[in-house]
Amino acid sequence: MFDKILIANRGEIALRVIRACREMGIASVAVHSTADADAMHVRMADETICIGPASSTESYLSPLAILSACEVTGAQAIHPGYGFLSENARFVQMLEDHAITFIGPTAEHIRVMGDKITAKDTMKALGVPCVPGSEGGVPDLETAQRLGAEIGYPVIVKATAGGGGRGMKVAETAQDMERAFQTARAEGKAAFGNDEVYIEKYLQKPRHIEIQIFGDGKGNAVHLGERDCSLQRRHQKVFEEAPGPVITEEERQRIGEICARAVAEINYAGAGTIEFLYEDGEFYFIEMNTRLQVEHPVTEAIFGVDLVREQIRVAEGYPLSFSQEDLQINGHAIEVRINAEKLPSFSPSPGRITQYHAPGGLGVRIDSALYDGYVIPPYYDSLIGKLIVHGRDRTEALSRLNRALAELIVDGVDTTIPLFHALLQEPDVLGGTYNIHWLEKWLAKDPLTPA
Repeated sequence: MFDKILIANRGEIALRVIRACREMGIASVAVHSTADADAMHVRMADETICIGPASSTESYLSPLAILSACEVTGAQAIHPGYGFLSENARFVQMLEDHAITFIGPTAEHIRVMGDKITAKDTMKALGVPCVPGSEGGVPDLETAQRLGAEIGYPVIVKATAGGGGRGMKVAETAQDMERAFQTARAEGKAAFGNDEVYIEKYLQKPRHIEIQIFGDGKGNAVHLGERDCSLQRRHQKVFEEAPGPVITEEERQRIGEICARAVAEINYAGAGTIEFLYEDGEFYFIEMNTRLQVEHPVTEAIFGVDLVREQIRVAEGYPLSFSQEDLQINGHAIEVRINAEKLPSFSPSPGRITQYHAPGGLGVRIDSALYDGYVIPPYYDSLIGKLIVHGRDRTEALSRLNRALAELIVDGVDTTIPLFHALLQEPDVLGGTYNIHWLEKWLAKDPLTPA
């Protein structure tokens, strides 16, 4: 059993891990930048250490700073949360070389799944359905134009090292290919230092469905159903629910078993999410995230499991604490991401919280690091909280979400709370009939600007 775990992250996810450690009787170490000296995760941890200035590249994104903090504090393991270094294979390799346990998969698994082409090839070999597209990177425009004609327009050009919606451009017709190809390459080079791109068929009205898997690193794995994350803005999720409102039990079991079998075959350890586009009853692999997801609480709600606790147990070498037969869906859960952003521009809105009141009651959970007087720094992601509700069915979950949003108070900064009040008035959202393009089209109508 670990005696001490260092959390290489900040904000609500750092708090989430600290709470799991406390319940397991494990001491926690919070790292922080100078800008986060008064953050809630720093206040709640058993031990704290400053790792650098406000800039994330010199603090939370610095492998040497994190490794040094681990050595100084004597932490035996590191939990990365999500974002920052959570999918950095070089960092994980450093920990492996220093005999410090990384609470997550191996450096090799992160490396394979971090490159979209390698990940797609690997998943295809493991029997996971994939989107029709290029076999590997596309070297030049001429090849891109030939592939576009073969696959059939529209197609999407993606940076192989992309993420967060960057390095992704759609070519609706052959005439669009040159612009899409050059722009995706340029964005990939600027954002990730890699201008290699690949091409896939662009589905017209797909949903974003992701399968939560969990492996023990010894050839055993389970799936914990799916999450529907189709309500997105600029490829960023804002509203997630489980189970998916359009996925049948037969489809759930079929794709879940495929995913669990695939990760078991490669001896994957810990939590992971295999993401798909879903259209007309078919699943198409897009990527695998080798970490805990922001939206993991909705899966925890419907299955009654603690995924962070399970991550820690598996990292310690214990077998999974549940079998596939143990995992039965109970009800419906929804999560909305509360960002400190000014609507309708969605521009960042850092500043001091003058009043904060969290909603409560049956089936309501809020993961947040806010408190009265806290100053949201301008240096990091604008996510300030996640509101999660659970009900006996989707109708009850939506009703509970509406009630909880009415109770939630965040004053002093602008937030995206009004976005969700508005979305809960939309028939497509209430009926679950949206796809990954729905939110962008709805926002284009400017529904959030006061009349």
